[in-house]
Amino acid sequence: MAAAGVMAGAFGAHGLRRRPGITAENIHAWETAAHYSIFNGLALLLVSLHPRFSTHKFAGPAIAVGSLVFSGSIVTLVLNRDRFRWLGPVTPMGGALMIAGYAALAF
Repeated sequence: MAAAGVMAGAFGAHGLRRRPGITAENIHAWETAAHYSIFNGLALLLVSLHPRFSTHKFAGPAIAVGSLVFSGSIVTLVLNRDRFRWLGPVTPMGGALMIAGYAALAF
């Protein structure tokens, strides 16, 4: 996941800007998706290495799926907003799932 975020960040910095119709808002959204993928990938690595959290049945999957839904929907909307407009309301669901995963680590 972190590697995918790095690749997305590189594409956003170099290739995405050349696409027709890409706005500054699109670039910002893309960077947000890339950053969340990187940070959540690193968090998942730390969770998997920690003895207490590595056996947690909800936190890791919730963070992983939430990050995929959140970042994936943003990337899809940036690349093809008209066709996938219905994904707009899905993005916050991914965010809520990530929050739930991190909150679960407290218990």
